[in-house]
Amino acid sequence: MKKFLSLLLASAMPVSMLAGCADTGAASTDAQSSSAEAETASADSSASGATFKIGGIGPITGGAAVYGLAVMNAAQIAVDEINAAGGINGYQIEYNFQDDELDNEKSVNAYNTLKDWGMQILMGTVTSGCCVAVSAETAKDNMFQITPSGSSVDCITNPNVFQVCFTDPNQGIASADYIADNNVASKVAVIYDSSDVYSSGIYAKFTEEAAAKGLEIVSAEAFTADNKTDFSVQLQKAQENGAELIFLPIYYTEASLILSQASKMGINAKFFGCDGLDGILGVENFDTSLAEGVMLLTPFAADATDDATKAFVAEYNKRFGENPNQFAADAYDAIYTIKAVLEAGNVDPSMSVSDICEKCKTGMTTVKIDGLTGLQMTWSADGTVDKAPKAMEIKGGEYKLIQ
Repeated sequence: MKKFLSLLLASAMPVSMLAGCADTGAASTDAQSSSAEAETASADSSASGATFKIGGIGPITGGAAVYGLAVMNAAQIAVDEINAAGGINGYQIEYNFQDDELDNEKSVNAYNTLKDWGMQILMGTVTSGCCVAVSAETAKDNMFQITPSGSSVDCITNPNVFQVCFTDPNQGIASADYIADNNVASKVAVIYDSSDVYSSGIYAKFTEEAAAKGLEIVSAEAFTADNKTDFSVQLQKAQENGAELIFLPIYYTEASLILSQASKMGINAKFFGCDGLDGILGVENFDTSLAEGVMLLTPFAADATDDATKAFVAEYNKRFGENPNQFAADAYDAIYTIKAVLEAGNVDPSMSVSDICEKCKTGMTTVKIDGLTGLQMTWSADGTVDKAPKAMEIKGGEYKLIQ
């Protein structure tokens, strides 16, 4: 593990994920209520002076709601803390989060809604495809955008966009490094979504790094968005070719189906995933015992014992009745990163969106953030973050840090 982390730090390669979500419907109601209360409070404060208007976009309904709710909820906690402590450069924050239902067009519509509201900075979007679509719009407007969890390299094509999470290619590289350096397996099968930029991006770099590390890819089988319920063919290929480990650079919904079907087929291989698996313990009607032993990489561990993590987890549990996942932690760090760059540039809300963006772009290459997902986090001008991942394993229905 030490060798893995040192290699990651030396090459400035990133990754991400973690923790379980419970009833997303209940969380949605609580989060929306919390967001509404915050908007009322911030509206009152804006009556007496200028405020920073930070928008957010992500899925808070639909199949990927576990991601969007985590981001919305955690960002609200950060906003409330900052406002209670005096705001940013003496100004309060107004926070407005819009649902995009994991749909690119709806995400752009949400962006336009936030622009009409007066948004000055975007914390979003949550998912890569939507982030790519929206980043084209923020580039036109020269609006500063920081995505907590949009991991595709295409999200940061434009110089106004930065990531808190690791990029897809680096998730693939770091996963291969961890598997090889810690002798987790030597024969690996891969099941990935060829129709998804997130999954295919991780897969491409994983296979390259696996070859360099001496791992044998015994099968690499794809599925698409139109065919993602029956994985018997992909699993059979892995089984027939003697896979010791099946790598899943995919989202948790499909992963839960794969684990269920693998169990019925008597497959005993290990399973290893990236941040898309975060949330698998909260899938409705999924037997979480089937996820026992699943490994993944993440920069955040809800069971960490540092004071910052314990305080955040306690507050998140108090408000939303569940442990925060990696997406929540990245969103919390994103809001505090915005605070840091606004303070570094001595920005005030009277400045234009474009001028704020220019200050933030400069600030992102100079700040160092001690956050929930990394200590002394820094950013390159290309939008990528430098921080080290942690290895997690699901044990007893919980995510546990591998020491």
